[in-house]
Amino acid sequence: MRIGNASGFYGDRFDAVREMLTGGPLDVLTGDYLAELTMLILGRGRLKDPSRGYATTFLRQLEEGLGLARERGVRIVTNAGGLNPAGLADAVRELADKVGVPVHVAHVEGDSLPVPDGYLTANAYLGGDGIAACLRAGADVVVTGRVTDAALVTGPAAAHFGWGPEDHDALAGAVVAGHVLECGTQATGGNYSFFRGHDLRRPGFPVAEIHADGTSVITKHDGTGGVVDLGTVTAQLLYETGGARYAGPDVTTRLDTVRLAQEAPDRVRISGVRGEAPPPTLKAGLTRIGGWRNEVVFVLTGLDVEAKAQLVRDQFADAFDRAGRRPDAVRWELARTDRADAATEETASALLRLVVRDQDPDAVGRALSGAAIELALGSYPGFHVTAPPGKGAPYGVFEARYVPAGEVTQVAVLPDGRREVQGPPARTRALADVEQPVLPEPLAAGLPTRTAPLGQLAGARSGDKGGDANVGVWVRSDEAWRWLAHELTVERFRELLPETAPLTVVRHVLPHLRALNFTVHGLLGEGVAAQHRFDPQAKAVGEWLRSRHLEIPVVLLPPQEDADAPEVHA
Repeated sequence: MRIGNASGFYGDRFDAVREMLTGGPLDVLTGDYLAELTMLILGRGRLKDPSRGYATTFLRQLEEGLGLARERGVRIVTNAGGLNPAGLADAVRELADKVGVPVHVAHVEGDSLPVPDGYLTANAYLGGDGIAACLRAGADVVVTGRVTDAALVTGPAAAHFGWGPEDHDALAGAVVAGHVLECGTQATGGNYSFFRGHDLRRPGFPVAEIHADGTSVITKHDGTGGVVDLGTVTAQLLYETGGARYAGPDVTTRLDTVRLAQEAPDRVRISGVRGEAPPPTLKAGLTRIGGWRNEVVFVLTGLDVEAKAQLVRDQFADAFDRAGRRPDAVRWELARTDRADAATEETASALLRLVVRDQDPDAVGRALSGAAIELALGSYPGFHVTAPPGKGAPYGVFEARYVPAGEVTQVAVLPDGRREVQGPPARTRALADVEQPVLPEPLAAGLPTRTAPLGQLAGARSGDKGGDANVGVWVRSDEAWRWLAHELTVERFRELLPETAPLTVVRHVLPHLRALNFTVHGLLGEGVAAQHRFDPQAKAVGEWLRSRHLEIPVVLLPPQEDADAPEVHA
């Protein structure tokens, strides 16, 4: 069966639903709208209007897409229901009546958990059983709340092929395909380290051709932009994962068994995937308002940038002392974007960013804005800011917890209104680390090296999981893998990224992918919604790593193109 994706997040390309429905054959079209931050956004929206709590963009996309899907026999499966899947299902029915397209609509519920005091939302990550039940009952549109991203693929595949809960290998194969599809155009060249040489102005969305044994081919509609190759699929496989065991409510997928093969242009086959019984617990995501935050960005131009930055820090310390208190968290970051003897003022300027957090809105509002404004005529030469300081804004926190699977009741609400309860898995297996694989033989000692960026050899992709970051790194040849596996240790990783030095870093080895996956615990503080650091979702940490210079064997590097390139070292 052919399963396509038309959304990787709430706000993705609006026209993608129409493009996917008209661009080529499909059996199912999925849409992923829920990230950790999205649940917080929907939770705050539900406070203003209890009838909402779902992704309204999906409804607008269906105004045209519903008729197209009906004409082409394509079923639609989406988690756009967010915190209110029943409400979105009703809205889809109303839309269907309005546009005159008869469809059968079903939804999945049961992910909503009791919300503890002080929290906005609490939802368990469900698997694909409820989706499969809805499709088996004849649903044309299935709306869910918080399910795993891969469930949007495992559910339809299980319904189509008749898989049961013990078909672990097949389910695991579908999980891998679903993980590749879930972020949309990241599988077709978007956010890709080796983007040069490909037309990525408007990459097409991905399609997975799923087979009865769980193997799949990742591709895209003919004539669409972007590229599907071993690198784009590897990058997405590593994205926001951790160790070799990738746990989910349907199955625990062994990422160390995944094998990729370039079958043809824009066609990558995924095979060999093995699965195990899922763990006895489900992940649950809780969101809450963590406090209040504010920020000011000072522009420091020309000479004496470090001294100018220190003056501002000293003046703010004095202002906080005079006010009788300082915010709970004060973070300064100086970005040396300036150049010497610059031809434009902008390129002669550096940016000094101040971020403050506190439980009291006044501590990050009036106290900060007053101090910043009062410095306007009494600070460093050339004083100005990128924008006037505001009142401050609430920030959110995402927390992951784990609940026994038997305490969560997944319910498929079928098109005729019947409620079909999905039981927990009959067999589970507690998670445990896998035995570390044997590393390949290192390259011969004493090879000539050249100082070069890691990115001349390796690709990377990074992302967030709550307060942790993951950084996947891969190479494209066996010889490069023999070097990378021994060179990029945890210690070397910390040296290259000093920000990670005081943190716990765990390395996972995936030989079949020629890849290393690093989990950096605590890099993102309280998570993306808290805006803890410059890159709050760790999206560019991988590219930072690729930019760092180290000694790389010359035999692995592309030929030098520049006469001023670094010299070779014996």
